[in-house]
Amino acid sequence: MPLITPFAGLRPKQECAEDVVAPPYDVLNTEEARERVKGRPRSFLHISKPEIDLPVGTDPFDAAVYAKGADNLNALVSEGVLFRDSAPCYYVYKLVMGEHKQYGLVAAASVADYNTNRIRKHEFTRPVKEDDRVRQIDALNAQTGPVFLTYRHNKVIDGIVKEVCKTTPEYDLTADDGVQHTIWVVNDNSLIEKITATFDAMDCLYIADGHHRSAAASRVAAQRNNNNATDEATHDYFLSVIFPDNQMQILDYNRVMTDLNGLSTSEFLEKVAANFDVKESAVEVKPGCAKTFGMFLAGKWYALTLNDNLYPANDPVARLDVSLLQNHLITPVLGIDDPRRDKRIDFVGGIRGLKELEKRVNSGEMAVAFALYPTSMDALMSVADADEVMPPKSTWFEPKLADGLVSLVLD
Repeated sequence: MPLITPFAGLRPKQECAEDVVAPPYDVLNTEEARERVKGRPRSFLHISKPEIDLPVGTDPFDAAVYAKGADNLNALVSEGVLFRDSAPCYYVYKLVMGEHKQYGLVAAASVADYNTNRIRKHEFTRPVKEDDRVRQIDALNAQTGPVFLTYRHNKVIDGIVKEVCKTTPEYDLTADDGVQHTIWVVNDNSLIEKITATFDAMDCLYIADGHHRSAAASRVAAQRNNNNATDEATHDYFLSVIFPDNQMQILDYNRVMTDLNGLSTSEFLEKVAANFDVKESAVEVKPGCAKTFGMFLAGKWYALTLNDNLYPANDPVARLDVSLLQNHLITPVLGIDDPRRDKRIDFVGGIRGLKELEKRVNSGEMAVAFALYPTSMDALMSVADADEVMPPKSTWFEPKLADGLVSLVLD
C-alpha cells in the first residue's frame, strides 16, 4: 500500500464551484453557518453542518443530523451539481491569502501508514470529536473534510507542481473571506506514477491540522476491514491536502485569562518578574522571536523575555513558547494546571490580531492577555519525530482549506 494514492474525486461542476465552496466545518458555529447559507442552497455547509437544515436547538450530534447530511449530499449528486471523476487523479491545490501563496496536492493518504506513525501526529484527540467524525463519514460514505498534511520539501514534487500550474485550472475562485482557491486536475498517468513513487520514497508525512479526521478515518477503516473486507479499498485511505513545509504559514495562538488568581496587579507583576525580564511598552508588543512574549494587563503592554537559565534546549516540547509560558507563568503564577479543561483560560487565533486581546481585557471579560511568537514548522516536526504531543492550541494555520471542492467517496 503506497503512502499516498490518487482517487476519483467527488467535486462540483465548474459552473457550480462558487456556489458549493464553504469554510471548514469547525471554523463556524451553527448560528454562523445558518447565516452564511442564506440564499445558498448548494453550499457545502448543508453537508458539513446539516443541523442548519433542522429545527433550531437540534443537537448537532443527533442521528437525524448525520442522516440529513447524507440526504443533502445525495441531492447535490442527483441534481448534477457534484460529479465523480471517471478515473483516479491527483489535484494540485493553490491557496493565496494576501501576499502568501502555497501549493499542495490533494491525495488519499494511507491509513496503515497513519497507524504505524509514518504519518506523524503531534496532538491528542478527544473521543467526542472523533466519534462525531466517524458517524459523519459512515453516514455520508465519504470523507469531505481534508486532513492538512505537510512534508519536508522535495524538488521533484516542486517541479511537477510548477509544470501543472502552467496549465488551465479546473477551479479558480475567491471565497468570501478573501482567500483564493485554485485547483488543477492531474490525470496524466506518467505524472501520477511519478508523484506516487516520489512520496513513497519519503520517510514520513506530518499532520498539521486534522487529527480528529485522520483518527476517525482509521477507526472507520478498522471497522470495515473487520467486516470481512479483504481487498484494499478507498476506506483504507483518508482525504488529505499535502503542502511542503517551506510554504506553510503558522500564526501565533494567543492566550487570555479571566483573573489573576487572587493577586493584585502589582503582586502579579512581581511574581512574573521572578522568571521573566519585564519591560513596560508604550506600544503593543508582538513578539519577534522565540522566548519573548507580549502581555496586556490593566490597559498597558509589557514585553516579557524568559530568563536564559530556564530554557530547556534539548526537550522538543518543553522548549516550545507555548510550553515556556505555561510552565513558567500560567501554571505557577495563575494556577492553571490543565489548559485543556480549565475554564479560566481561552485561546485567540493570531488571525484576529492583537487588538482582539486588548478588546477582551478592556471589556472586563479577561484580566490578562499574552501574545506569543508562532510555533515553527521545524518545532512541530521535531515534536512529531520524537513521538511527543504538543500542548493544546500550539498552532494556528492560515489560510484554511475549503470544504466541497474535492471529496473522497468510500467504495
